[in-house]
Amino acid sequence: MLPELGQFALILALVLALLQALLPLLGAQRGIEAWMRLARPAAYAQALFVVVAFAILMHAFVAHDFSVAYVARNSNTLLPLPYCIAAVWGAHEGSLLLWILILALWTATVARFSKALPLPVIARVLGVMGVVSCGFLLFTLFTSDPFARLLPMPVEGADLNPLLQDPGLAMHPPMLYSGYVGTTVAFAFAIAAMLDGRVDARWVRWSRPWTNVAWALLTCGIALGSWWAYYVLGWGGWWFWDPVENASFMPWLAGTALLHSQAVTEKRGSFRGWTLLLAIAAFSLSLLGTFLVRSGVITSVHAFAADPSRGVFILAFLGLVIGGSLLLYALRAPRDDDGAPFALASRETLILVNNLLLTCACAMVLIGTLFPLLADALKLGRYSVGPPYFGTMFALLMAPLLLLIPFGPLTRWQREQASTPIKLLAPWFALALAGGALAFVTLPNAWWKPVAAIAIGLWLVAGTLRFVRRRLAMAGQRFTAEMLGMSLAHIGIAVFFFGVLMTESLSVQKDVAAAPGHTVQAAGYDFRFDGVRRMRGPNFIADQGTVLVSREGATVARMHPQKRQYVAGGQTMTETAIDPGLTRDLYVALGEPLDANGTWALRVYVKPWVRCIWLGALLMALGGFTAAFDRRFRRKPESAAS
Repeated sequence: MLPELGQFALILALVLALLQALLPLLGAQRGIEAWMRLARPAAYAQALFVVVAFAILMHAFVAHDFSVAYVARNSNTLLPLPYCIAAVWGAHEGSLLLWILILALWTATVARFSKALPLPVIARVLGVMGVVSCGFLLFTLFTSDPFARLLPMPVEGADLNPLLQDPGLAMHPPMLYSGYVGTTVAFAFAIAAMLDGRVDARWVRWSRPWTNVAWALLTCGIALGSWWAYYVLGWGGWWFWDPVENASFMPWLAGTALLHSQAVTEKRGSFRGWTLLLAIAAFSLSLLGTFLVRSGVITSVHAFAADPSRGVFILAFLGLVIGGSLLLYALRAPRDDDGAPFALASRETLILVNNLLLTCACAMVLIGTLFPLLADALKLGRYSVGPPYFGTMFALLMAPLLLLIPFGPLTRWQREQASTPIKLLAPWFALALAGGALAFVTLPNAWWKPVAAIAIGLWLVAGTLRFVRRRLAMAGQRFTAEMLGMSLAHIGIAVFFFGVLMTESLSVQKDVAAAPGHTVQAAGYDFRFDGVRRMRGPNFIADQGTVLVSREGATVARMHPQKRQYVAGGQTMTETAIDPGLTRDLYVALGEPLDANGTWALRVYVKPWVRCIWLGALLMALGGFTAAFDRRFRRKPESAAS
């Protein structure tokens, strides 16, 4: 009866979410304190029942309860225990339950750590989050029940998608969903502020740490997804502008703009309309990503479902959220921006330009992602929008942003002499140009990408360190956690773009037919193929190759790429072999056998500086986490009244 108890727990969670959504919002509107006080216990109780439901589903996987249809479709008795646990979120129903669990935990965490906020404020915030929980719980119970029975019970289950039988599956979805769902908090604070009628700096200060944490988690989730695609799919790339990749990137771009806009609204009282719209946009784009992944309108290695009825439900929910939010914005958003005025040469202007460029980049990705779908739906023909469009447009939009980043922290609020930051940064700009020129002269086959990698990296790092040095030299001025977080994030951007441009320009790829003893030369390395042997894994049989890598006669690595055949489903998968390093990755993928004499297709890559891509992302995420713990955000609100 455990699966029925899990379903009952979800029903109770829905009842509590409805209670959390309705009574606190009505209580805040009518001034009924008892109703407002129900928000926190309802949030805690809802989280408890969702945890119970998730634990029951996990138990069904570990116990191989194939009477549960979802378990039977996505696991079998040969599946190793870690993948039995990760299989809980390996397909649509379980991943949706994971989403609901993370939303419930976010809600309970906000309830726990916002006790200092005025009661009407937290009642409205938790009420809005309850509305979102209701939408996803209804979606699960009516279209995606993870506890549906399968009778008669099969003796053996099917198999988890071999692509997902990887440690990356255990980390990537929970991290990505934590960032996705975290955008709900900024959205809830924005809606609560408009319902309250007080769209001022208070709600921004209260929501900023939550926004920083959500953005940092989303950054980690996207980076983990990129890393997983790099080493699992065997193609040697780290980003393909896949529609599902874009679905996670759009809320990240909107969230990045939101972080900067919140800073202006909190400190100067300006950009209030911008901040509200960006909070709505980041959450709406997260919902759009859910629609794209689960509706069946796209084909992707990342997509979960192909049931149009589910897509209709999410699309209706998306329309309700966006339509309702924009209607409330039209009715309650500030008609004028009464923040402190600012001159053309000011930090506010630079952040405004930053927001415009990030918003345009987000719109560009949105158009490129949705255009093929709309064209197909309107019978305009089949179109494909791929890396050439996204790469070119993104580079054009990011170039001015990368140029302006060091100026922002060195420019004062409200008014600045334009010559001041220019003088401070001129020597470092010259250093960046000199570094780029040196790269052009010394690097083999250097063109604009390695030159830009060196120049951009030096410019951003040197400009950021110039700000740090100047701030530390100021008497009586603290170097806050927020400033440290900002500096780490900006250095992370430098490291990221350095890695992207260097690996895209200097990578070497060789595709060969390799017989035992055959040697392939690539970028100064010798890859000797020593043949293939058959081996058995826990739930697969593999042909495992051996490749000895040497340089100038010295052994560098012994690599073992595999071609696996999974016993339960019979699928064949490539398991790459990677020898990692800070300055380069050696990457080998085994193809298909070409004859009876042991000749195999072999793909060899040398990927310079590719690790900097993920190192940069981690620095950005670390910056977001660090800024979230600034002491100012823990300051008690000035008044307990709303």
